[in-house]
This record gives sequence, C-alpha cells and structure tokens, in this order.
Amino acid sequence: MFRTVARHCAQAATRAAAKPKAPVSAGALFANAAVRSVRHASQLARATRGLYSTAPVVRLHKGRLMSTFQRNKPHVNIGTIGHVDHGKTTLTAAITKVLASKGKAEFQDYSSIDKAPEERARGITISTAHVEYETDNRHYAHVDCPGHADYIKNMITGAAQMDGAIIVVSATDGQMPQTREHLLLAKQVGISNLVVFINKVDAIDDPEMLELVEMEMRELLSSYGFNGDDTPIVAGSALCALEGRNPELGEQAIEKLMAAVDTWIPTPVRDLDKPFLMPVEDVFSISGRGTVATGRVERGVINKGAEVEIIGFGNTTKTTITGIEMFHKELDQGQAGDNMGILLRGMKRENIRRGQVICLPGTVKSHKNFLAQFYILSKEEGGRHTPFTDNYRPQVFIRTCDITATLSHPDDPEHMVMPGDNVTLKVELVSDIALEEGQRFTIREGGKTVGTGVVAKILE
Repeated sequence: MFRTVARHCAQAATRAAAKPKAPVSAGALFANAAVRSVRHASQLARATRGLYSTAPVVRLHKGRLMSTFQRNKPHVNIGTIGHVDHGKTTLTAAITKVLASKGKAEFQDYSSIDKAPEERARGITISTAHVEYETDNRHYAHVDCPGHADYIKNMITGAAQMDGAIIVVSATDGQMPQTREHLLLAKQVGISNLVVFINKVDAIDDPEMLELVEMEMRELLSSYGFNGDDTPIVAGSALCALEGRNPELGEQAIEKLMAAVDTWIPTPVRDLDKPFLMPVEDVFSISGRGTVATGRVERGVINKGAEVEIIGFGNTTKTTITGIEMFHKELDQGQAGDNMGILLRGMKRENIRRGQVICLPGTVKSHKNFLAQFYILSKEEGGRHTPFTDNYRPQVFIRTCDITATLSHPDDPEHMVMPGDNVTLKVELVSDIALEEGQRFTIREGGKTVGTGVVAKILE
C-alpha cells in the first residue's frame, strides 16, 4: 500500500516539476496520492482475500473509507410493518439511535430513512428503506415498509425480503385496516414470527386503554395464524427514545424490543446449496463503475467474477459480476439472505428492471402460462364482495414483480369463483417472468389484496 502511495507521490512530483504552478506542499502531494491509491482498493482486496478479519480492506464510497463486510454474526432480515402514521419510520430511527449509543449502529434520523421528497411532504413512507444495525447476537438488515395504501406493492416487496417483522400499532388508535392487511401479507410471504411494538404510549393516560390494545392484538395475531398467546408485545414511545426523554418508555423500551427480536425471531436457515437466484428490486448507475442491481438473495451463493443470466420480460442476457456490496461494504461472496448490490459488466441501466431475476446460467426459465392453486379472500378478510368469472384481470405480485394477468377456469368458462373459495385456475401473464413450481404469489385489485396463490404446474 505505502509503496503504491510513494509511487503516486513520485509521479505527482514529476508532473508538478514539468508544469510549474503555484507551490504544492509535500503533504498535499502525499494526501492526493493516498486517495488515488485507495481508489485501487479492489486490487488490494483481491491480493488480501481471506485476511479481512484482522486487516479490513478499505476503499472509497462517496469520499469515505469503507471496509469489507465481515460475517462474524448471523445475518437476519427484519422490518417494521403496520398502519400509516403509527410510527414505523420513527421506530426504525429510534432503534438506530439507541444501538448507535452502544457502538452497534450508525444513527439514521427520520429524514434519512424517509428519503423521497413526496414522502416527507406527506409524512409517509412510499418505497422500502434499508437500514443496518447489530445487537450482541446478530447483524440485522432492517426494511422500513410503507403503510400507505397507495404504495402497498412496495410493502409486498419489503415483506418478501424479511425473516421476521416488528408490527407497530399506535396506543391511541389500536389496530387499523393496514395493520390487518400487513399481517395477512406477512403470513403469505412466509413470516412465521413477529414482535408487536405498541407505540405512542406517552400519548395515553388510561392504562386500561393499553391493556385493550394488547388484548386486541393478541386476538388479531391468532386470527391470522400467528402465536397470539406467546408473541412478545413491548409498549413504549419511539419518539421518546429519539428525543432522549422518559427512558422507561424510550430507550429501555427499545432495548426490551430488540431483546425480544433476538430471542423470538428464529435465526433463518439459509438455502445455500441450491443454484444462486436474486430477484431484482432496484437498478441504478454509479458514475465510472457501471450498473448496479439490488435485491435480497433468495438462494445459493455467488462470487465476484461469476457469470450470471438476467431473466424476464422477454429477455435473457448473460453478464459477469464485477463487484458485490452490502451496506457500502465490499463482499467477495454473496449468500442467501443478503440484501446486496451487484455490479454488472457491460449492462446499461435501461437493460435491466425490477421484477427480473439474476441467476446462474441455465437454472431458471421464464414463462407466461401456468396453473395455480388459489385461495380467494372472503369479504370479512378484506377481499372481494362479489364473485368473478373467466378473463378476470388482477395484478400478480410474485417476488419483486408486479404484472397484469388473466385468470380463467381450466374446464368451465362459466364457473363463478366466490370470495372464500379454494380453486385451481389458469393464469396468463402479459409478459414472461422467471417462474418455478411451488412458488407463492399474491393477487391484488383496486388497491387491496384479493387472493393468494401457489404455482401448481407450468403450462409451456
């Protein structure tokens, strides 16, 4: 490293001598050379692979020195879900503040989590936001999920990335429509354990009100198939924790919440043996480096330099992974469960989109037509009030994809599908996407979830 810095110093001095300018100090030459050397940290990373546990590799990210990601604790994906304005984003910020005081997180304030201008203007979260922190036992990637009905599809994407969840409910309101919808979606995407945080306890005077909210939440959890009797319920105030007041409702409640998360939400068993697959959640360009696709790795492992395919929406493209990053830390290998960004060689941003998947070549195919086993939600569960017949066209949410489909009965075109029915239907998508038998998905119409399905048989 220092030889490289010295070389850059010498080169800089030669250039300065050749082109007389204002005097340049030796310190400035060294600083500039050091920065240029750190920019070559990817070469250094390759040379020191396997040594980062004692000598972290550094590189520049937005002008800051970044280290290699270290897997010294189990990695768990968690998130905040619940009704709009019940305090999900405030709680996320409060968790980072309390853990930052213990050196286990970088404090993220409300505005840095609620990034989009329209979110701040309306005081709601639209797209999912990712935050990193640690406890004594685990490393967490935290997804802050939207609670506003207009943007529920982003919540579906967020929930699909979670191993467990914190459902936030306001002590002043109790359970609300999106509390119930988020619980339903959490169950659909396979979340088995969650912890309840009753927020805004500082805003109520009657302790019986708190008991009523807790009792209602336990009943609601049981009605959606969760363990309502034993699920930990923590009461407190995220705002108190954020503002550093009333420690019993603030900081101590957050500590109690994270202890419950550590113990109640099981450490997931990662599917490392199957071929690599990552659904694309977002795509962006980094000036001078290329195109990055982000998402949660569904299964398998992948190394820098590996060849992959990008599949879906009528395209199958081969490319090579030139870099892997998680929370601005460099990885040599990505694994199932990682929320990470993949740098793709020779790809333009417009050539890849959310809803596609990145996988090992030849392991996954895209399809448009399949049979699926459906459960259509009843009116009481928030579903349709009326039946539907052939050529019904809802939106299908599968992995990170949101796509229009036509549903029809395989044998009887006149068959009426009633709310509450279990039924097998043929599905035709408007475009092909990566599909596998046994895959779960959700159907929505008019801003609400109307059913869930499992791919039973590919028809092509």
